[in-house]
Amino acid sequence: MVSPLFVLDVCRLGISLCVVRRHASMPAKYILFVRGVVRCGLVSGFKGAAMTSRELWLAIMNYQQVDRVPVVHWNTWEEAHAEWIEQGMPQACERRDGEAAWLGASTICHRIMLEANHLYPVFEEELISETADTRTVRQSDGVVAEHYKHGNSIPHIVEHTLKPDGTGWVEYKRRLRPEAGRIPKDIDERIAAAKAEAGAPVCVNTGSQVGWIRNWIGVEGLAYLCADNLELFQEMSDTITELVLWELDCLLPKAKEKGVVVDCGWCWEDITFRGGPLISPEVFKRVCVPNYRRISQKLYDHGVKLHVVDSDGLIEDLAGLWLDGGVNVMFPLEIGSWQYDPMRLRKKFGREMRLYGGIDKLALTKGRAAIDAEILRRVPLMKEGGYVPLPDHFIGPGTPLADYRYYLKRLGEVRF
Repeated sequence: MVSPLFVLDVCRLGISLCVVRRHASMPAKYILFVRGVVRCGLVSGFKGAAMTSRELWLAIMNYQQVDRVPVVHWNTWEEAHAEWIEQGMPQACERRDGEAAWLGASTICHRIMLEANHLYPVFEEELISETADTRTVRQSDGVVAEHYKHGNSIPHIVEHTLKPDGTGWVEYKRRLRPEAGRIPKDIDERIAAAKAEAGAPVCVNTGSQVGWIRNWIGVEGLAYLCADNLELFQEMSDTITELVLWELDCLLPKAKEKGVVVDCGWCWEDITFRGGPLISPEVFKRVCVPNYRRISQKLYDHGVKLHVVDSDGLIEDLAGLWLDGGVNVMFPLEIGSWQYDPMRLRKKFGREMRLYGGIDKLALTKGRAAIDAEILRRVPLMKEGGYVPLPDHFIGPGTPLADYRYYLKRLGEVRF
């Protein structure tokens, strides 16, 4: 039997749920008993024929009829992973994919990637100084940063090799050239592994128009670059784009030759925060959108119709521009302290904008009633289609393993 999910106004939402006992907080008028049996199998163990999680993800993103959503796990922070091991997860279980397999969930995506999709060769790591608590190093991305030895925290940036006036750009530009050495010797095996993938969408990397540059030059440096040296920013964006297009020309025909269907492109940015974007939308539209469009067109020419962008924070001011560039899946839809509602994006930009994420990770720390309520908030969007729910970032410490498993189970019980 399926245990109860949550209070649901079935007249308003028109959703069918299997509820077999009353939750203490449920008003009697909201209890729905479903006659008959569950029509479709479920990742967490229901019997019967079922679509794979990958098939479900694709059907939802293409607005095809489904009766449920895939149950997806992204990742944990190291501290949360350690807590879960103390709470019963096997010691040998690795973060992300290992956790997903043990939890009976699918992963966010299966990536086919070249050996080096950023800088090639990387900068040689160099120890600058060391204390009892910290190590200051030049990282593989050229940035000099102070790393703390105890605990997991964001490094303190000491110096950027790349400057807004162009200092250091020659060193980065030569590391962004197409090179045969970027293609791994086991590329055929990597593609073959993707062919067998059933639990997650298969994707290819599509780079970063701003996020990589922001990491190399810093937030302040990015602001000066956009204000004082827009031609250089354009050159950086163009250089990255040419590299991405070359990578796609290497990977997509080979994948097709091996019988692998690529489901989406996936780019990373992380260029918005709680107050909005770190870059002017006007500059973004002028410099970045045309290059997104070139990459999206390359994907489309190879039959890949979905293009995902990964960017935390409040993305609304850039979301429409991404869509103009052919980037049509927003991820991970951070709820944040501003309590964003992903339905705003659907109402503002329509069904062409697909959504992936949008479950407040902090709600998963507040007990099972809060978890039920968080799932309930997203049911209208699930029912509409073009939306796959997922926690809006890595699972943090203080999230009980039992409650997280409860969340996965409840999500898997939603029926439309």
